[in-house]
Amino acid sequence: MQPNLFKLVLFLLFPALLFSQQKDFSLEEIWSGAFRTQSMQSLNSLNDGQHYSVLEYNRASRASKIVVFDYLTGSQTRVLIDGKDYPEVKAFEDYTFSKDEKKLLLSTDSEPIFRRSSKGIYWVFDTDLRKLFPVSDKPIQEPTFSPDGTQVAYVYENNLFVKEIATGKVTQITFDGKKNRIINGLTDWVYEEELSFVRAFDWNQTGDKIAFIRFDESEVPEFSMSVFGKELYPQVETFKYPKAGERNATVSLHIYDRNNQKTSQVDLIDYHDFYIARIGWTKEDNTLAALILNRHQNQIDLLFVDGNTAQKKLILSETDKAYIEQPEMPPFLDDNSFIWKSERDGFNHLYHFDKTGKLLNKITEGNWDETSFYGFDPKSKRVFYQSVENGSINRDIYSIKLNGKNKLRLSSETGSSDADFSADFSYFIQTFTNSTTPPRYSLHSGKDGKKLKDIKNNQALADKLKNYNLPTKEFSTLKVDDYDLNMWMIKPVDFDPKKKYPVFMYQYSGPGSQMVSNVWNSTNDYWYFMLAQQGYIVACVDGRGTGMRGADFKKMTYKELGKYELDDQINSAIELGKRPYIDASRMGIWGWSFGGFMASNAIFQGADVFKMAIAVAPVTSWRFYDTIYTERYMQTPQENPGGYDNNSPINHVDKLKGAFLLVHGSADDNVHVQNSMQMIEALIQANKQFDWAIYPDKNHGIFGGNTRLQLYQKMTHFIKDNL
Repeated sequence: MQPNLFKLVLFLLFPALLFSQQKDFSLEEIWSGAFRTQSMQSLNSLNDGQHYSVLEYNRASRASKIVVFDYLTGSQTRVLIDGKDYPEVKAFEDYTFSKDEKKLLLSTDSEPIFRRSSKGIYWVFDTDLRKLFPVSDKPIQEPTFSPDGTQVAYVYENNLFVKEIATGKVTQITFDGKKNRIINGLTDWVYEEELSFVRAFDWNQTGDKIAFIRFDESEVPEFSMSVFGKELYPQVETFKYPKAGERNATVSLHIYDRNNQKTSQVDLIDYHDFYIARIGWTKEDNTLAALILNRHQNQIDLLFVDGNTAQKKLILSETDKAYIEQPEMPPFLDDNSFIWKSERDGFNHLYHFDKTGKLLNKITEGNWDETSFYGFDPKSKRVFYQSVENGSINRDIYSIKLNGKNKLRLSSETGSSDADFSADFSYFIQTFTNSTTPPRYSLHSGKDGKKLKDIKNNQALADKLKNYNLPTKEFSTLKVDDYDLNMWMIKPVDFDPKKKYPVFMYQYSGPGSQMVSNVWNSTNDYWYFMLAQQGYIVACVDGRGTGMRGADFKKMTYKELGKYELDDQINSAIELGKRPYIDASRMGIWGWSFGGFMASNAIFQGADVFKMAIAVAPVTSWRFYDTIYTERYMQTPQENPGGYDNNSPINHVDKLKGAFLLVHGSADDNVHVQNSMQMIEALIQANKQFDWAIYPDKNHGIFGGNTRLQLYQKMTHFIKDNL
């Protein structure tokens, strides 16, 4: 071969040689945590607004420490506590400050209970004395400092207690707490899961009163799960779980006065079958705020309660033609006016009301949703928030005057920006990410958003990924009927538009959810990259009912969960199948939880469109799911039987044609394995062949040890065999 010709051949072959050296992803590597990102754990701004603290864990010494940094210089200024010097709390898991920051609550030996709840051993660390004080030698829940930091309130075995740190004296506030009957100061299962809070007590500003919610679960139906373990006989775990249309716990609101050691009950007799969605003391010492939500969840009342007399007053009442999303306690300003979130104009926005409930002004406005409230700076009179003003798949940080004027965009890049502000709002630490940028932390000016310093990035991970055949996540919209639906698509790196590829669709589709967002890779994304490397196109479409596109788009699925969402997934698959590079005869779909409900419906009701489906932990009939979530979107089964039954996959099993894999954890306290067991029986009686797997003693997340790896191996084999 002539020299010039040899050089030409090398030149032409070099890209292929380079490409062949790139690595492919493996499930073993994905689920080993090889692509895990670094973060700033338990970030807290200190009161001076010039310093922040983070929790650091040293894997070599297996010890935790709390380190304080200077915002502006980024330098470490001190270590508040190093666990290696205190064996009792060596590997503490989290911390909270007292109001004056002279004491810390440290958690150890945490045991998870449900999604958000846990119990553990807690210690108070005095930063001046450098001493530890145990709160209790028993596992307790939700310990909380009094405003002056001299006492800690907590819950043990469903009763409220207060401990004086200096003397060790413990005062028991309630005495009737009992498992599966009475809960004081903590939420029950359904509140925790669907209203997203656990601690149901709060100190007032002066620390002489504690307000708390009491749950009487006596009449709530029980659900039992077998816990198989490794013993000769399984154990049975029984807990209160109100399914749609069934009895909820009876809730009541109480105020304990530490001065006279008496408890008063707030009169809520004019409310029937309701939820106390939030409680919290306002900026006035003896004014308690409570959010009361009706069972249909289409009316929310803000009450002010006099802490001395327990008399209530209605301040604000809001209704919605469909439902009100999870309510949040409004932040109260120094004059006890408050900032209220509402979708009253069709989009989620902020409003300013005075303490009597009179609307002062609308703070934010536009055809976009506010997504996070960061706080209010009384000096500059500015409100700080996050929104999707720069496109529904992106997030940006903004500030605006309390009167709704002089809005400033504080973030500058396209993607997802989040903020953690200093106590005086002079700085914020921004977390920025998009589909090509792993989380990056930087310091910015709270005044104008100017970047002052880089803090931490995940460049090592980005460099590592350069060695892989990394596909691109392409964002676009898909025209389905009259809607432009947000979509992402992952194609093989060597994609050839002249070839035809099978498509594997992922979705969740639940009300207000968003799976198509411009953020860095989740663990599942690496699985999708692996599938793309093996010749599949992976796509995700957010259909009607999903979030960040206004109330009408989200709430059109009201009373009909699974109808419009399913239409959009089926029609999206049909539209994708029209593209010349997609094999319409090889369309698959999968999802978890609500997504499993959807995937099941898709393979049954879209039998001529989808060749295969995987449903993990699916709801198979909304009659089996809890009151708060289900009734928010469906009302009760007694009021809306057709909505429940017409769109539940358990009632469409006879339509199954393709390959179907059904997966569930036997100890799922959220979506009970009952859902899958009932559908398995229905499929059997319909004489349908399918595959299924039950993971013993695994909850809704189906994880632990090799569980996730084995599950994803199973799903990958199923895809290869059937798509």
